[in-house]
Amino acid sequence: MPNSATGGPRAGRREWTAFVVLLLPLLLVSMDVSVLYFAIPAVNRELDPSAAQQLWILDSYAFALAGLLITMGALGDRIGRRKLLMAGAAAFGAASVLAAYADSAETLIAARVLLGIGGATLMPSTMALVRTLFRDDRERTLAIGIWSSTLATGVALGSVLGGVLLERFWWGSVFLVNVPAMVLLLALAPVLVPESKDPAPGRFDVPSVLLSAGAVLPAVYGLKEIAVEGPAPAAVLWLVTGLAVGALFVHRQRTRPDAMISRELFADPDFGRSAALLLISVFALMGTAYFTTQYLQSVLAMGPLEAALWSVLPAVPVGAAAPAAGALARVFSRRIVVCAAFLVAATGFAALSLTGTDQLALVLVSTSVTGSGLVSVLALMNDRALSAAPPDKAGSAASLLETATEFGGALGMAVLGSIGTAVYRAGVDDTAPEGLPAGAVETARETLGGAVAVAGRLPGELGGPLLTAAGEAFVEGMRLAALSTAGLMLFAALLALVLLRRERTPGPPGGRLPAAAPAPEPAGRRR
Repeated sequence: MPNSATGGPRAGRREWTAFVVLLLPLLLVSMDVSVLYFAIPAVNRELDPSAAQQLWILDSYAFALAGLLITMGALGDRIGRRKLLMAGAAAFGAASVLAAYADSAETLIAARVLLGIGGATLMPSTMALVRTLFRDDRERTLAIGIWSSTLATGVALGSVLGGVLLERFWWGSVFLVNVPAMVLLLALAPVLVPESKDPAPGRFDVPSVLLSAGAVLPAVYGLKEIAVEGPAPAAVLWLVTGLAVGALFVHRQRTRPDAMISRELFADPDFGRSAALLLISVFALMGTAYFTTQYLQSVLAMGPLEAALWSVLPAVPVGAAAPAAGALARVFSRRIVVCAAFLVAATGFAALSLTGTDQLALVLVSTSVTGSGLVSVLALMNDRALSAAPPDKAGSAASLLETATEFGGALGMAVLGSIGTAVYRAGVDDTAPEGLPAGAVETARETLGGAVAVAGRLPGELGGPLLTAAGEAFVEGMRLAALSTAGLMLFAALLALVLLRRERTPGPPGGRLPAAAPAPEPAGRRR
């Protein structure tokens, strides 16, 4: 395998084939976030879950995934990332079968939790193995770009796949589609994917496992509740509890010699700086999704499948943006490209702030622009952070980046969702028509979906004006949230100029080397 001008041995056909195999679990894990949305009506008819059970059917996957990412990344560094990947693939496939044939709401919830556990093993393992497969800087940047695009487009594709499957099959089919891909991964991974792990990982710290889950789960739950209900005392208490436990977790990692998260990850400030910019990009990306999904279905009155099909259009330029950003970074430097990507996203958010109640084209174009800019940042910062981390700590590094992604997304939905909700409720209070039945305004002001449901039960002379008022109030909230995010993107562009000032270029070996690295790493790595 020849060495390249950018520092490491170039990947061959075997490595690129292994990379394609690794994209399979990544795509399915990202699709599983949204694939169930279309199946919920059929699940309700057959399993008759309570309102609380329905929420857990939807959310238990994401909670289990978020709560175990750090643990699974550290575990992969210790037992081997390929071994963890295969164990996760087997668990994900088995849980998919259990979910498909669940005969009660409790069984389906348990299966979704198991899917989340499997997903928590797959996501950091795939990213860490990409770090192992590609030791040439340019090839790794390209691979991380494709990895990021796959992750970003999987959610949109999941919605469409769910709708298409349910047109012809029963609701369990949305889970069974995972099984062939997991079987293929189990067959090919031992042949194509090399094993890698930390040669001196230290003892596995069980209390840190409990603290990491105790930090992430309450914080993410509190942020999700704030996005729906606003800053209610119970939601804020969950968030504060998570942050307090998180402080204990950080203290334990800083004071123990065998910490689950190695302090080597933060020896190079590039890792923390990249993670911070990554969090900001996901904050904006998920905040946008919170509004655009409701806009398509409730303001423009599209059906779920129609809305999902329209939402695929922005995924096309977004999918191409991350690899293109990697190519541009080789010409202009990551610092310039990341700054420009944030400015592109700011332009898209500024355009979104001009949206009216019947402007599908503007929404699609603006979300394409914002998504392209933000996914470019996501790809470049993932690559930069992994480059800054020691290769033998790649699993822990990947798990921290994935956790930052989960936390940034939840934070974006909470903050931007709260802005939109406050404006929406004030707008409904001011513009709702007179003569509505008792309780109708209270229900309509809670959510746009509630207003649509109330308007459907009212006579046309009341339902029509209420629906118009609610749609205009929602769009006004979306405009303010978009304008606020545009300002944040301008700040992020300036922050990127400051944090990414120190650009490294490939140089001769001689820097930090892992004890069991398969090939020397260059002392200087590109950003």
